[in-house]
Amino acid sequence: MIKNEARAEAVEVVGRLPETGYVRPSQLVPVILPISHPTLWRWVKAGKFPKPVKLSGRVSAWRVEDVRAWLKNPTAV
Repeated sequence: MIKNEARAEAVEVVGRLPETGYVRPSQLVPVILPISHPTLWRWVKAGKFPKPVKLSGRVSAWRVEDVRAWLKNPTAV
């Protein structure tokens, strides 16, 4: 039963993402990822989450496709 609930929750989370484009950290934390902003950046540094794309000197964002792929298989990064 727990497995079905987790799967339903994952489908709901993926549904909150736009189809294409980029998502900023504030769109991921805590809406999509139930973690803090510092944890997100620790995961990126440790290779546990995809690296963002630098859009400008002070703006980083993730490709939606990368986030969707990670959500489907978090251990593949």
